[in-house]
Amino acid sequence: MDDTYTYDLLVVGSANADLVIGVERRPRAGETVLGSDLAVHPGGKGANQAVAAARLGARTALLARVGDDDHGRLLLDSLRTADVDVSGVRTGGAPTGVALITVDPSGDNSIVVSPGANARLTPADVRDALPALRSARVVSAQLEIPLDTVGEVVRLLGPGTRFALNPSPPAPLPPEVLAACDPLIVNEHEARVVLGDTGDGAAGERPEDWARGLLALGPRSVVITLGAEGALVADARGTARVPAVPVSAVDTTGAGDAFTAALVRRLGAGDDLPTAAAYGARVGAVAVTRRGAQASFPTADEVARATAG
Repeated sequence: MDDTYTYDLLVVGSANADLVIGVERRPRAGETVLGSDLAVHPGGKGANQAVAAARLGARTALLARVGDDDHGRLLLDSLRTADVDVSGVRTGGAPTGVALITVDPSGDNSIVVSPGANARLTPADVRDALPALRSARVVSAQLEIPLDTVGEVVRLLGPGTRFALNPSPPAPLPPEVLAACDPLIVNEHEARVVLGDTGDGAAGERPEDWARGLLALGPRSVVITLGAEGALVADARGTARVPAVPVSAVDTTGAGDAFTAALVRRLGAGDDLPTAAAYGARVGAVAVTRRGAQASFPTADEVARATAG
């Protein structure tokens, strides 16, 4: 283990309480339907990725903001249980972010997110966390926090620190953020938004087309997740397809966060991009065979056993 860095991964991102209700069908406008008992789970893309990486053995810290409330304590408990360093989790300023989720019998869901404290994670919070930022081999971020805050992360990165961004929910990205991404991790929809595709097909129809377009915007590398078709990785050396791992999925919640966490964990450990993405696919495959988000994330030993051979 290289002791130059205190952390293998610092995640700068969101922490939400997921409030989930099962329904026979989602209500139409003006309609009330009865649902299942309310289930409350720790979630948020930032917290999910931190927990997933820590379960895989990465020395992980999270910079986030939660409310001084029961939901915030739920999230902190989950993070601590996974051995995530929570010294960078700020408390107060607004209620903890909440995702209100209804799920029908087919598994389709509708989600309304109240960002709450996530929207109060500021560039000043990033500056206050500079020692942690400079002590991380890899820093990852998402867009469930303000884009200005992500921009401050990029500006304060140490010279040897690698930066990864999953722009979810997607938004146009400033050049300085794009130039720092190594990799930029997107699904098909996010790729089109970042490319500015207005539906006229200008971005192309193939993932290889999107990858070339994204690289032209400035990222050093790009990963495009393709669901059941696996993923595509691209950098200056070319593109490569990474196959999906076939499994019987029971719940895809958090699978993308598991993939991203595993990918950046292995990049930090020295893997090349295709190898790291293949490991991410294996971790995501294990996660979808279990229910829940953070509860589904496997350890490195569980991944090895589940995907042996």
